[in-house]
Amino acid sequence: MPNSFPNSMDFTGFNAPSRIECDIFDLVVAGKLPADINGSWYQTVPDPQFPPMLGKDTYLSGDGMMRLFRFENGHVDFKQRYIQTERFKNERRARRSLHGLYRNPYTDDPSVRGKPRGVNNTTPIFHGGRLLALKEDSRAMEVHPRTLETLGEWNYQGKLRSQTMTAHTRPDPETGELYFFGYEANGLATRDVAYCVANKDGELIREEWFEAPYCAMMHDFAVTKEHAIFPVFPTTSDLGRLRAGGAHWIWEPTKDSFIGIMPRDGSVKDLRWFRGPATSAYHFMNAYTEGTRVHLDFGCGKVNPFPFIQEASGIQVHPQDMAGSFVRWTFDLSKPGERFEATVLGPGGDMPRAAEKDAMKDYEIGYYQTFDPTLGPPLIAGPVGAGFNTILRLEVRSGKLKSFHPDGQSTVQEHFHIPSQTPGHEGYLGFIVDRHAESLSELFILDAQHLDKGPLARVKVPLRLRVGVHGNWIPAAAL
Repeated sequence: MPNSFPNSMDFTGFNAPSRIECDIFDLVVAGKLPADINGSWYQTVPDPQFPPMLGKDTYLSGDGMMRLFRFENGHVDFKQRYIQTERFKNERRARRSLHGLYRNPYTDDPSVRGKPRGVNNTTPIFHGGRLLALKEDSRAMEVHPRTLETLGEWNYQGKLRSQTMTAHTRPDPETGELYFFGYEANGLATRDVAYCVANKDGELIREEWFEAPYCAMMHDFAVTKEHAIFPVFPTTSDLGRLRAGGAHWIWEPTKDSFIGIMPRDGSVKDLRWFRGPATSAYHFMNAYTEGTRVHLDFGCGKVNPFPFIQEASGIQVHPQDMAGSFVRWTFDLSKPGERFEATVLGPGGDMPRAAEKDAMKDYEIGYYQTFDPTLGPPLIAGPVGAGFNTILRLEVRSGKLKSFHPDGQSTVQEHFHIPSQTPGHEGYLGFIVDRHAESLSELFILDAQHLDKGPLARVKVPLRLRVGVHGNWIPAAAL
């Protein structure tokens, strides 16, 4: 390889590319894994195989890597493989990067113009008997759940018309249906959004399109038992800017935020838009419908937190000026107008998750992550820069918090919830801890109800695991 990776936040420290595909049988476990933890945790990771063609790039452009921890009777095996997209294979043949700016094909090498450039590096899901790797700018790639061999693009047997599929799908744990959407569904910078439903067998049974108020980064959405919720925040795209070789995304604080709500089994013609001031959010913990009121819980920030988007927008924001709160927005469908209520539930943070059994309905407990500056200076880990150092357990009704943090020289990657087989038990939280001083990683398992008591078990990984994006737990019986 003739060129090295840039000496920038996106490519140094724990963000340095790993490029390691491996199998490690029977990892060392300190402590004892609970007997009812049997299954697989999949996580996707942006991990570029070559330095960026233009000399710099965002973390989010990295080639997709699938990571697997398999838990079986107190033992844990590890596997990591690249997702072999067409982009990955084209660059491997050329032995160099062939793609330019993030999500701007007009800046690519002429040899790959017009070819797929998705990296599928954001979220793994398991539905209808298939393991899918997702990223919101393209369709899914199917991966073998045991070998992690790439099986090819998944387009619902040719039925999916949308060019994109969100990285954040919403499965209904009671019906087995999968709700998802695609934005920029009809191409770059289009306002088209495709609302889709797949049945429990993984068959596409619905795809209906609507237009968003403007083309925005719609990273996540939410679904209740009665409604689908489409948030639109002012991180925006413009085709003219892309054709001129500019950034896909900029932050436009002069635009309002919009929340579209429709009956989940109704028509997009019934979509109703609510409006508020410019805010930024990426992930939603849960949502539920209570009579005529729809509740949406999430971490709400004042400005887009990604440095590459701030740079493209010509702004520089200090971390203390980005801080927001964990909130509940409530929309009363019985009242006219565009306004809604906002209630603070807890301190600001992101990567929220509720137990799967609580999805789409009224719930009591949720978990999310935050950065606590009293624990030490920020450490670079992940696409935003400063990594999270604390996991919070939030009692939604009372606002009571419990927390866990490893130490002042470690960061935590996104957690996942493992249900317990014991009736009344809250389950477990698992997550990777990045040991910055040692440049090594561990997988912690905690009792979800008692985060403050520390890990039940620590799974030792004899290498540094580049910070992943999202992951999902799949019980052994499902595989």
